[in-house]
Amino acid sequence: MKGKMRIISKQRPILPLLLAWAALSAVSCSSGRNKTAILWSDRPEFAFYGEYFNAVQDQYKIETRYYDFPAQKLKENVSTPDIVAGSWLKCVSARVFFRPLDSLYKKNTSFHNDFYPRLLSLGNVDGKQYLLPVSFNAPMVIFARDKGGQLSSPFTIGFDEMKKLGKNFNAETRGVYTKMGFSPSWDDNFLYITAALYNASFREADPVAWDSPALEQAMSFTYDWVREANTSIQAVDDFTFKYFYNPPAKLALSGRILFTCMDSGSFFILAEDQQNNLDFRWLAEGDSIPLTERTVYLGLVKKGKAPKAAEAFLRWFFSADTQRGLLEKSRQNRLAETSFGISGGFSAMRPVTEQVFPQFYQGLLGHMPPAEFLSPANVLPINWMTLKERVILPYLHDRARQPDSEEISPLERRLADWLRINR
Repeated sequence: MKGKMRIISKQRPILPLLLAWAALSAVSCSSGRNKTAILWSDRPEFAFYGEYFNAVQDQYKIETRYYDFPAQKLKENVSTPDIVAGSWLKCVSARVFFRPLDSLYKKNTSFHNDFYPRLLSLGNVDGKQYLLPVSFNAPMVIFARDKGGQLSSPFTIGFDEMKKLGKNFNAETRGVYTKMGFSPSWDDNFLYITAALYNASFREADPVAWDSPALEQAMSFTYDWVREANTSIQAVDDFTFKYFYNPPAKLALSGRILFTCMDSGSFFILAEDQQNNLDFRWLAEGDSIPLTERTVYLGLVKKGKAPKAAEAFLRWFFSADTQRGLLEKSRQNRLAETSFGISGGFSAMRPVTEQVFPQFYQGLLGHMPPAEFLSPANVLPINWMTLKERVILPYLHDRARQPDSEEISPLERRLADWLRINR
């Protein structure tokens, strides 16, 4: 498997229903167009939110249309929505389509303070707020509940503690591992998180830039981690090939491994029996928990044809009472089984996440991530996920296995080669 975790996701029967709602909204009656706002999103939950908005008031309507990459769709200039909610809206090529939102909350000074400040600041350009954060996720280190007493903190865990406890957990029979605490090479996304915590600082450029020394330091660290804790990459690969026919969460529950890593959006839709027998800590180094890159933002489009309807939806959606209601309706309709929280993540509104979420997700009691630790990803290019999957992660995978970076093709060269073929 070339060192990559094999994650087996459960079926998501609700997702087609959400997409169907979006499709029905798109073909609904368009009379009174100036009272009907068109919403584009890459999060199917917004089909449900739009229908709920339509049900609780009769002045305005929302029609929701699903696109995998709404930011890219804006650039095609085929049609114009009123609202866009999705990822990658902060990049230079996308944010030019949005209008400032400052006037919408000038009369409500507490509205601005409800958001996590570092998330809010990424939607601010030259002192004007163009985008509002909707939701976010963070990496978690998962383990069987009965192992929690070994950890030093009830909130976070860092690399050194993971390495030490993982090494102590290892077990061998005739020189072959039968239990292994953890290996960073199991999951290429964990390598990326490591690079982020080492301040590799991937960011939008032409198309992307990073701090090369920090990246090399991170990958050297992971190589040494494997060698010091698990003998060699070959020993890890042998163990992985033999035992990773089950999802990592099940391997942790069975006692085959000690730790696995996943983001909060994936953990909180695990089957209830698994969640009840698992515990977690937020992955952090120093005072930083790196948020995943697909943070969702919402903006109002400059050329939208129903600005009052769009503003009404924005004011309604970014309300603690509304989001509490959405969480309750999601639970009643069993959407919470396949989509975590608000738009697949924690609410970017701090009162909702800190006060309301623990009422719906009991595992968060005593486990809320420290707000001052939350570190959003940099602004990234509109095609970031493609670049990450095709270029960045393969490089990290290879580099973490090599003690000398000169033995593999540099990331700069790989990126240039890929762009030459795919631009």
